[in-house]
Order: sequence, then structure tokens, then C-alpha cells
Amino acid sequence: MEKHIYPIFDRMLQRSDREKLLGQRGIMLWFTGLSGSGKSTLAIALERELHNSGILCRILDGDNIRTGINNNLGFSEADRVENIRRIAEVAKLFVDCGVVTIAAFISPTEQIRKMAADIIGKNDFMEIYVSTPIEVCESRDVKGLYKKARQGEIKNFTGISAPFEAPKNPDLSIDTSKYTLEESVNLLKKAILPKITSF
Repeated sequence: MEKHIYPIFDRMLQRSDREKLLGQRGIMLWFTGLSGSGKSTLAIALERELHNSGILCRILDGDNIRTGINNNLGFSEADRVENIRRIAEVAKLFVDCGVVTIAAFISPTEQIRKMAADIIGKNDFMEIYVSTPIEVCESRDVKGLYKKARQGEIKNFTGISAPFEAPKNPDLSIDTSKYTLEESVNLLKKAILPKITSF
């Protein structure tokens, strides 16, 4: 160790101190699924429901990440990986503060999701697969992205011209074509609340 470096980690507040203050456990809720599957809709509804139950949450979404910390990244394969890596590093800080952190990103490969889980810590990472079929996702396509992808106007569009690897063992799988929003949120709460409230 360098002569003039004085570690302070042993004197800093620990995660347990912050979780005790909040009365909740930090966790990462990682929503993955195709464009139009309902990831963001579920994440927003879940955040509101948990907030109303007195649980501190924070959503990380494409808009607030891409226009801020990741505004220098494009959509090349390397940039997509770096996008998720940075999101995971930011999420880890939130989770360490005891915050229930919610991410809704396509994150289309097992490898990219494993990287996120490894950074955050597998015990703090809950993978939620929004497994809505592509036909349903495409029928909901208000932005016309699937149509543009099928016409070749958008390259490397997940589910059309780029692959989506469905999670093999997600912690929870929800098909939003089979459940209402309220039913989906209730399924989520049933799976998540024991992890947040047990110390």
C-alpha cells in the first residue's frame, strides 16, 4: 500500500446503516423483453405502487440515461454493451443505498444481462422477463418502429433484424397479453416484497 494513502472505508457508513434508515432492502429489478412488450409500463406502474406503500424506488430508463451519463454513446455493438455496463454501475450505487432500483432495457443477450448481474451482484439482481409475444408487441407499435425495421429503415432492430435471447431462468416471467396491468403489478409485488422487506 502507498505510504500516503489512508483508507476510510472502515469508517464510512455501510449499506446496512442505509437500509436500516429506510426500513427496506436495496434490490435491482431488471426488466428485459422486446420493444413494445410492456417493460416501461410495468416499471412505471410498479414504482408508483411501491412508492404508495412507502418504499423508495428509482427507475433507470433509456431517456434519462441516454441523454445524461451515456450521451456520448451510439448504437454500435460495443456502445450497447457499454451502455448496459454503465447502467449496472449506476444501479449498483443505488442498490447500495438501499433503494429499490428498476431498469427497463431490452438488454437482448444472456451475456449482457449476466454482465449486469455480475456488476450489481447476483443476490441483489432480480431478472424479470416481460415475455409478451412479438406479434402482440408489433400490434402495439405506436412509434412504427417494427414497420420501419421490416422495411429496412432501422438496422439491427431486436426481434426483426437482430436476435433476442429469452432468459433461460428469469426470477419472474410475465406475458402482458395474458394479464392486465393491475394483475401484472400484483404478481410483481408478490415476488418482490418479501425480498425488500426481509433483512
